[in-house]
Amino acid sequence: MEDDRGQERALWLVHNDASGSNDRETLERMSSSCTDCSLRVAYRSSFPSDDLPTPAMLDAGGIDLVAIFAGDGTVNAALKALAGWGGQVLVLPGGTMNLLYHRLFADLEMEEVLRLAGKGDLRARRPGIIRSALGDAYAGLLAGPGTSWNDVREAMRNTDVLAIATESREAFAHTLQDEPLRCAEPPLGRSEGYPLLLLEPHDERIAVHAYHAETTAEFVDQLLALAKHDFRQGPHDHIGDSDELLLASVGADEFSVLLDGEPAEATGPTQFRLVTCEVDLLAKPGND
Repeated sequence: MEDDRGQERALWLVHNDASGSNDRETLERMSSSCTDCSLRVAYRSSFPSDDLPTPAMLDAGGIDLVAIFAGDGTVNAALKALAGWGGQVLVLPGGTMNLLYHRLFADLEMEEVLRLAGKGDLRARRPGIIRSALGDAYAGLLAGPGTSWNDVREAMRNTDVLAIATESREAFAHTLQDEPLRCAEPPLGRSEGYPLLLLEPHDERIAVHAYHAETTAEFVDQLLALAKHDFRQGPHDHIGDSDELLLASVGADEFSVLLDGEPAEATGPTQFRLVTCEVDLLAKPGND
């Protein structure tokens, strides 16, 4: 490829220095791929050591494209900081799950996404996201005592055998003993609730999935899902869709929530509603 830097599009790269997927070699390889695709890394922010770029910082630097090479939690924080900005955001798979990346690009490899971005063949869109008093969720939201399975997943990711055993025991106990969560409005699923609910945003609806690891066989299935690094793949049912939901614990005030994998705590019945993302995200054409 001819090196015509006048044709390159400058970008601000955000990555996470605490992520195992963001080591020096991987970042250098990703930057090299950007250069090959006529994208130039003009500025970098290593989160959380550095502040995330704000609209004012980007405009002052003459930057109209931010690339976020990180996991869903860092992507969430960066998009919150960029709300209302007039530029475009390119989400890249720099984490473990990369759920928002796959929502935007399906199964495209990162190199193909960069190639399409460099050619201007991606389209800007503002997908539906989930908003609540706890924050926004761009890829998905999990709620209920079953969120404790996330601790097992983290232990497995870190190959900590002792932590895996401890967290698995606690996850079993929480799932069986803690107060379940129900969808109160609209009344979706069973009134006695579930150990875990997944709210999955789409452009026109929020899909609600209920998880129910309650028998020995279902717990085995849940552990198999963990072995594949995604406890969300455990036994579950799609119980309905809505653009606004009220979740409530069946017998307690508080319940645990994971917003794009980041923990939060609801202190009572909590409203979750579908809203439109407040910044343009680049996406594969036709991938809604």
